[in-house]
Amino acid sequence: MAADPSDKLVPMSMVQALRSAMDVMLERDPDVVIYGQDVGYFGGVFRCTDGLQAKYGNQRVFDAPISEGGIVGTAVGMGAYGLRPVVEIQFADYFYPASDQIVSEAARLRHRSAGDFTAPITVRMPCGGGIYGGQTHSQSPEALFTHVCGLRTVMPSNPRDAKGLLIAAIECNDPVIFLEPKRLYNGPFDGHHDQPLVPWSEHPMGLVPEGHYTVPLESAATYLAGDAATILTYGTMVFVCEAAVRESGIRAEIIDLRSLWPLDLPAIVQSVQRTGRCLVVHEATRTSGFGAELVALVQEHCFYHLEAPIERVAGYDTPYPHAHEWAYFPGPDRVAAALRRVTEV
Repeated sequence: MAADPSDKLVPMSMVQALRSAMDVMLERDPDVVIYGQDVGYFGGVFRCTDGLQAKYGNQRVFDAPISEGGIVGTAVGMGAYGLRPVVEIQFADYFYPASDQIVSEAARLRHRSAGDFTAPITVRMPCGGGIYGGQTHSQSPEALFTHVCGLRTVMPSNPRDAKGLLIAAIECNDPVIFLEPKRLYNGPFDGHHDQPLVPWSEHPMGLVPEGHYTVPLESAATYLAGDAATILTYGTMVFVCEAAVRESGIRAEIIDLRSLWPLDLPAIVQSVQRTGRCLVVHEATRTSGFGAELVALVQEHCFYHLEAPIERVAGYDTPYPHAHEWAYFPGPDRVAAALRRVTEV
């Protein structure tokens, strides 16, 4: 459901937009509960839930033990009994102990019960690098979730989408993995780490409707129109690609996937068939990353329209380094070089 045209637009960071989404849903639906490590009294390590416990009480917004498997396992049980839990894994890097509950229970419950039970749970996870978090606080594990049938995987790139997608995720009857690029919490990041931070208050996507609205979970968005090539990307890389387009002078079209799975395939096909060239960009490790699936889909559906081989820019096949973060991070120079290779053939 689109935002009410009369709804007031308010400047919000992504942190504030996510908090607003949870606030809206806590008020609208008494079955919504929010919990995780430090999300109650403390308001979350990134303050996304700040003030919600004070407003709604410690039976609806509360802290959980440091047990990712326990957090997700209890959420599956709550969902089966009719609640809509929104749980936070403090960093995406720490979801691994909850893998069995996510893959074997949440993703399979609807199918194994022949539709008698569902797992309407939302698992929020800050992801990605750019904050000097090193190898255990910078991972981008989205491909591990998109591989699992029964899960939906979402990654917003801006406050306006983040709020609408999170509300849609909470209202969805399927389990949703909601990945939040933490480098975007306070402003768009174009990969130039040596330049001052631009706050969301100075970006048009930082104007967010106050009330309830949704962004469809299976919808991509054309972030930047162009005709020289199509760039398929998501999360932080949307703004890195925008910088690469600006600095290279190549009029490429940027498709912000938003929902990684299920995927808005028609939007991808329409753009690539029109431009005839495709570049796939993500921060995660290259080998078996989600970009490989995107390349396969473009090859399958757009082969006779392609004028050049599809290119990929991604993180390297190594744990995320601490001391050499910006050598690993797929910055605008790497993206621009790939864009030139795609368009000069």
